[in-house]
Amino acid sequence: MTLPPSDRSEADEPAADVAGESLPSDTDSAAAARDRSAAARKVRSFPTTPGVYLMKDAAGRVIYVGKAKNLRARAGSYFLKAAAEDRRTADLVQEIRDIDYLEAESEVDALLLESRLVKDVQPKFNSDLKDDKTFPYLQITTHEDYPRVEFTRTPRQKGVKLYGPFTSAGSLRGAIVVLQRIFKFRTCTLDIDADDERWRWFRPCLLASIDQCTAACNLRISKDDYRKDINRLKTFLDGGKARLLAEMREEMLAASGRLEFERAARLRDEIRLLETLDQRGDLEEHVQPEVFLVDPKKGLAGLQKVLGLAAPPRVIEGVDIAHLAGNETVASLVQFIDGLPFKPGYKRYRIKGVDGIDDFKSIHEVVSRRFARLAREGTSPPDILLIDGGKGQLSAALDALESLGVEAPCVISLAKREEEVFVPGKSEPLRLSRDSYSLRLLEYVRDEAHRFAQHYHHLLRGKRTLEE
Repeated sequence: MTLPPSDRSEADEPAADVAGESLPSDTDSAAAARDRSAAARKVRSFPTTPGVYLMKDAAGRVIYVGKAKNLRARAGSYFLKAAAEDRRTADLVQEIRDIDYLEAESEVDALLLESRLVKDVQPKFNSDLKDDKTFPYLQITTHEDYPRVEFTRTPRQKGVKLYGPFTSAGSLRGAIVVLQRIFKFRTCTLDIDADDERWRWFRPCLLASIDQCTAACNLRISKDDYRKDINRLKTFLDGGKARLLAEMREEMLAASGRLEFERAARLRDEIRLLETLDQRGDLEEHVQPEVFLVDPKKGLAGLQKVLGLAAPPRVIEGVDIAHLAGNETVASLVQFIDGLPFKPGYKRYRIKGVDGIDDFKSIHEVVSRRFARLAREGTSPPDILLIDGGKGQLSAALDALESLGVEAPCVISLAKREEEVFVPGKSEPLRLSRDSYSLRLLEYVRDEAHRFAQHYHHLLRGKRTLEE
């Protein structure tokens, strides 16, 4: 059975034209056509708020459950002519006789409600989700002192609490980022022992500095308090949002009564974030890129070895340039921490001092601006700076650092054609095994920088087109 397309942002879909667009085929019965037309008219009364919609067949059975940011627009799209002709939705459309909906307070709530309904009802056209492990799950480890929350397509059989499957990887990743800002759980792969005092000397990642993680890696939070946060997350994921908010308000008042004002303030902020989930924007805006065939720990250990570093690198930044015929030249800088993308560290640049197409000068400008800012702020440079390109691009980056008079980190470049790694002071590139974890990690950083640069470039092109 072919799965209908995953729900996407519906803000620009034509909600006003939902009825009467999907014409019945010659084999349709008149009654079936009337039922579908009635369902299409029914959609016109749907709200434009988040929720889930339930497609039903002639027997009244739910045959498909989908989530929506805008119920009217998303559900209405199934009654357009294009849905009847699309091979991914044609079979489903032919069986629709009725449709209902359940509202949700936010897109995150709709995502979770959809997952629970799919698991409980097991609709015919969601059937592939029941056992197919290629679909994404949210996984919470249960055997660790400080449980972590993970996105996974290969869930473990033991030692975890699973939520899912979910129909949209992008929405799930975005939801994890949004929920992490509230419950401040860890998503790293560190094996933290609460009884090992050496963790107190561990340097937390930037998630701690932006108050998105409680830094269990530095033992800044007790095991019991951390588990309380995880239990609150579980309550929310299980659909107990109203009960959770009531418990948190009661706990906040109790903490204030004990003069624990810092804890009361944190609970107040978490309550506010939970209450305003509907204002968080499109989940796809929060999405983190997905890792394919990359083991972060092995990749970092491999880079330490091949680059001769004193320790495995923790922070890697990648730079790429994008342009169209010399117009709207832009650059991206992506940041990886412990081998995983750290989206709050991403930067976008519009190239200001370069005329026409000149990748070398563009790289020189970006690197200069980036490291000049790090110097002004007194921030540590990355352990590795990866430039997309060959010898020329690498030289441009090194010249920029030399002109600033700053101590250069490990600067390398990765050329696309042969995947050669160029390093300063060596005439010949490093040729890493195509299957090596170190090369996979570098490719991942390079490709993510390229994707981010292209995305920004397309935004600017679209803006320029609108202005014209």
